Amino acid sequence: MNFKRYTETPLQLSISFHMVIEQLEEIARGEGFPAQRAQYLLKLIEPYPEFRAGTDNADWIAAHVNIISELLADLFPEMLTRNEIKAITVPFQDILINPTKRLQQILAEAGPAFDITIRDFNDHQMYVNTCCIILNEHYGTNFNFSRPLFYDIPNAQGIMKHYRILYNADYMEMIPTERAVKITPDDIELLRDNFEDLELWKKFFPPGSWILKGFAIVNLYDATVENAISALKGSLLGIDYDDELHVKILEVFRSIYKLPDMKLGFTSFDEADNKFNVSAFTPAVKSYLLNNEGQEECFEAICERSMSRIVFDRKYFAIADVPKFLSDSPGNVMARRFIEQGIKSVIMAPVVKNNHLLGVIELVSPNIGDLNSVNANQLQIVMPYITDTIDRQLSYMQSQIQAIIQNEYTTIHPSVYWKFRKEAMKAITAHAEKRPYTLKEITFTDVTPLYGQIDIKGSSETRNRSVQIDLQDQLTALIPIVEEICSASSDENLRQNIHNLQELVMDVQSALKADTEQLIQNYLDTHIHPLLRNAENLDDNQRERVNTYFMEAGKTGDFHKNRRKYEETVSVINQKMASLIDKAQIDAQAAFPHYYERFKTDGIEHNMYIGASIVPAKTYDDTKLYNLRLWQLQIMCQMELEHRFLQADLPYALEVASLILVYSQEMSIRFRMDEKHFDVDGSYNARFEIVKKRIDKAVIKGTTERLTMVGKLTIVYSNHDEEEEYLQYLHFLQQKQLLENDIGMLEVEDLQGVSGLKALRVGICYNASLPVRKFYTYKEMLDHQKKIITA
Repeated sequence: MNFKRYTETPLQLSISFHMVIEQLEEIARGEGFPAQRAQYLLKLIEPYPEFRAGTDNADWIAAHVNIISELLADLFPEMLTRNEIKAITVPFQDILINPTKRLQQILAEAGPAFDITIRDFNDHQMYVNTCCIILNEHYGTNFNFSRPLFYDIPNAQGIMKHYRILYNADYMEMIPTERAVKITPDDIELLRDNFEDLELWKKFFPPGSWILKGFAIVNLYDATVENAISALKGSLLGIDYDDELHVKILEVFRSIYKLPDMKLGFTSFDEADNKFNVSAFTPAVKSYLLNNEGQEECFEAICERSMSRIVFDRKYFAIADVPKFLSDSPGNVMARRFIEQGIKSVIMAPVVKNNHLLGVIELVSPNIGDLNSVNANQLQIVMPYITDTIDRQLSYMQSQIQAIIQNEYTTIHPSVYWKFRKEAMKAITAHAEKRPYTLKEITFTDVTPLYGQIDIKGSSETRNRSVQIDLQDQLTALIPIVEEICSASSDENLRQNIHNLQELVMDVQSALKADTEQLIQNYLDTHIHPLLRNAENLDDNQRERVNTYFMEAGKTGDFHKNRRKYEETVSVINQKMASLIDKAQIDAQAAFPHYYERFKTDGIEHNMYIGASIVPAKTYDDTKLYNLRLWQLQIMCQMELEHRFLQADLPYALEVASLILVYSQEMSIRFRMDEKHFDVDGSYNARFEIVKKRIDKAVIKGTTERLTMVGKLTIVYSNHDEEEEYLQYLHFLQQKQLLENDIGMLEVEDLQGVSGLKALRVGICYNASLPVRKFYTYKEMLDHQKKIITA
């Protein structure tokens, strides 16, 4: 009991029981047992005027605690003394008189060195809050200064308990002294807006200017869980999950469970890999489930029973007696790991957000029975906050990963994103642990490539013809304007310009050379256009003709009309074909994920790579490759058919031709950090890239006929097995009326560095309806063949 903790206060303390005495005097005037008891108590305190007059002498109060206890028996019933946490006090001061037995026990367990103080309550707050009590009591104000006040008191096990403070001020009054300052309404308004100005409050409420006579009753109730949750929410608002935050969270759980030896762990779960991992954003937090293992398949890390409850049912799993659990299941990896770490009881709780398992919270204890299926239910009050925090941390980490990937690798296809993510996580973990780390190149081994293209036929010739027509129109319109400007001049250089323009007209009427367009544009910009802009003495008609010329020579003018028509045609074809294959890829990826990339040139090219290394969490076999090859044939047919229906609306009726390159040799692909692009890995696999670059210009062996043809789908391959496989596909698609019945078997003229290639060429069936969006699978093809054989 410390009457002198605060050096300055507006109050002079006078612990008095005068209001209790006045109540006893009124009761004593009655009859019966209550009157007799009141008379007895009044007689008991009669020798001690301090009970009525008041005192601030702590020693006097300590010497008369027994009388005080008897005097306040009605306010502190003996029947409730072991249940209520209660004492008499002065508001905002750490004075506890006549504590109940429960409060005495709580203080005794805290130890003799413990000094009770209100949490986060300083001299400034005490002074102003006391002034507010006076204002409310004597001036009728309504200053709402209250906020939850707590005592933090450790128990015998060292666990911090939190007790909410409630005051009852019925037995105290505030009495002004001669030093008290008269307060006006203007003063009240001034004080209302200046809580931080302590000197202003002291001006109107000088130290010791009021007397507090009487006492207040303080009631405490155990708000440990509620307070722990509040503290937890406050702690979890930060972005960084560091060691200090981990300690705070551990204290919260220990307060809730009243287990000083309990520890907290966390194991992250990666749905893409179906693996448990040590969390990258909390590398200092131990994973008791993995026990130093970096990552592990979920079936290996935990037993089937617990995995089913956590991963599938999304419910907690508790083991009250780990040694017994292990003896019942001797081969259980999870239980053995717990025993190796000295864990005797455990609760594992799934962290789930938006139906996605983010990880597992692990509560562990070295004592059997501390943690069990009953007290596991207490997690329900804190898990929402833990879940939101972990989800926020994971989202923050994902943004870091995305930043690394975008910066170091460029945009990545979703099918291979997981491997880039894993590499980025290694970098983030190393950074968190202050270790150097160099990002590694990403490689996928033993994948099978698929390549296809739908090429716009005659695109170069069409572009050249468009440029020729536009340039001829421009020069033809320009010559009369220049002739008119030069007619009034005798300058031979000007007349030479007319001659040069006439020669340029003749040049563009013949075959256009690669640099003709650039040379003409350079000549016009250098010699002709300055002449037109700087010409003087032009009449209104001439000036209008010059302005009209420059308007038509602009990118949107008529002198670029045919080039725009060509560019629009190519753009529409590319956009339509790209949209179709991209949309169809959704179903193809759902069947089995694979790497896919697409390029727009004069047409559409696509690469696909499929194999077990791209999706290690899924089972891969040759059927997945056959499905994708059959899908590729079908999408090429659909793209051809889509183009046929689109062709009538194009500015130029350009045709397309399709080609597929079959390559059955498995290879490795590596992401080139310098080029931000996947490429084949190794010199042997480079043959595939060479064939891709040269095949579209190839001709049939012994002829000058191009291998690709309008209305035909060409399939280039190397060996007999590939031929047999693709003939199966073609016969099936012929029966489904996607392909014509003619199949040509061709040999390809030797390419530079490549020989022995063969080709199948089959007509595409152009129906009168829009293309069907259904894709047949390899299994459907086999089932169809069986029906034919049976029939």
